[in-house]
Amino acid sequence: MARMKTPNGHSDWRAHLGRTREGGSLLEVDAWIPSEVTAISPLIDRLMRLIEGSHCITGEEHAVQLALREALNNAVVHGNRLDARKLVHLRCRCKVGEGISLIVSDQGQGFGPRTAPDSVTAENLLADHGRGIHLMKLAMNEVSFAQGGTEVHMCKKPARNARAGARD
Repeated sequence: MARMKTPNGHSDWRAHLGRTREGGSLLEVDAWIPSEVTAISPLIDRLMRLIEGSHCITGEEHAVQLALREALNNAVVHGNRLDARKLVHLRCRCKVGEGISLIVSDQGQGFGPRTAPDSVTAENLLADHGRGIHLMKLAMNEVSFAQGGTEVHMCKKPARNARAGARD
């Protein structure tokens, strides 16, 4: 189990890389960051290195990275409103042959996903915000919201052609 602390003392990282009974690799990560935009990239960089090494979504890493960046940014900026005393929690489970599951939680007030503006309508195309949810849905196979909008659940299945490559 690996742990990480950031300079402000609020971030925490726990990772476990193991094998399943079937012999495939399993990656599980729990991470907490303060609601600071500068905390997002270091978390994503470290997690993506682990994900790439696990080979659970070979060929889909860029899509996962995009969706994760959008979810973390939404949690920090919109959910916790950049309040560094509030934390964002990331849970990741990645298994070869099954793909990846990500949950990003914030300590904000939540929102109604159906009330979020549609980012592809003409009146919203030039807006400063509002594309994150749309990008997450494009990048991932499944995206849903829970806990009154304070949690986003995302899943990405492995690329079809990557399964054969992972076995080689």
